[in-house]
Amino acid sequence: MTWGFVGLGQMGLPMALNLAKATDCRAFDRKGLAPDGLRTVSDLSGLADCTHVILCLPNAAAVDDVLFGAGDLANVLNEGVLVIDTSTTSHGAALRVGDGLAERGIKFLDAPISGMQKRAEDGTLTMMVGGDAVSLGAVRDILGAMANKILHVGPVGSGQLAKLINQLLFNINMAALAEILPISSKLGLDPEQVTEIVNSGTGRSYASEFFLPNILKGVFDQGYPMRAAYKDLIAGAEVTAENGFPAPVLAAATATYQQALAEGYGNEDKGAMIKVFERLIGAEFRAGAEQND
Repeated sequence: MTWGFVGLGQMGLPMALNLAKATDCRAFDRKGLAPDGLRTVSDLSGLADCTHVILCLPNAAAVDDVLFGAGDLANVLNEGVLVIDTSTTSHGAALRVGDGLAERGIKFLDAPISGMQKRAEDGTLTMMVGGDAVSLGAVRDILGAMANKILHVGPVGSGQLAKLINQLLFNINMAALAEILPISSKLGLDPEQVTEIVNSGTGRSYASEFFLPNILKGVFDQGYPMRAAYKDLIAGAEVTAENGFPAPVLAAATATYQQALAEGYGNEDKGAMIKVFERLIGAEFRAGAEQND
């Protein structure tokens, strides 16, 4: 069993390093650089004899390019290989990739992940898998080197749908925090105390626990950049529109997200959405910030 890995980014590199501890693994790196503990190849053809290939790429366009475009990996791999895509794309994109690989006799699991970089480093990601349950069962132990929660959620495409539900709730939570917390500062409450109340009370969420300590310090580079993460909201709009589902709260959160992008915060993490409302009402939610009368 030989594993290939494509996509050594913020999440992919620690995932590949953990995978390499559990099995024979080589990773594609265009520069041919080899971080300690990881063998690399500088050309995708170097993965031709792999029996399993994991992708961890930024979007659907990158997946298509690696498999069917300039990378042409799908035509390099042998029949019967299992491709596991941990990228965040969309339901429709996963279906297209699955069909394209099936035409070449290649098996496919869409397996997006949830968790920030620290969990990728710790091997404690959550993986939502769509595809054949037997194929998943055969590799579950190896995938356990990267994710300690692996859920089979249905046929191909279901992994992306499950990830989307999680991400939309995450985005909505952060948009709500961005809107409400500057009000507390404007009305004279102490941001550090409010953070303690929220994160120990019923208002807490993963978004509050992760972002609020950083917001208090004015740090907005600890999460995925908003510009890149916006694809989740595009996918949410597509799914709700195609199915005629009302989603007023999602629409409102999307408007906040779009305003933050329009104001130039796209390279910062989702916590930077709070800057939109801080500007609008003239109050900062920061440790030590002067309170307004």
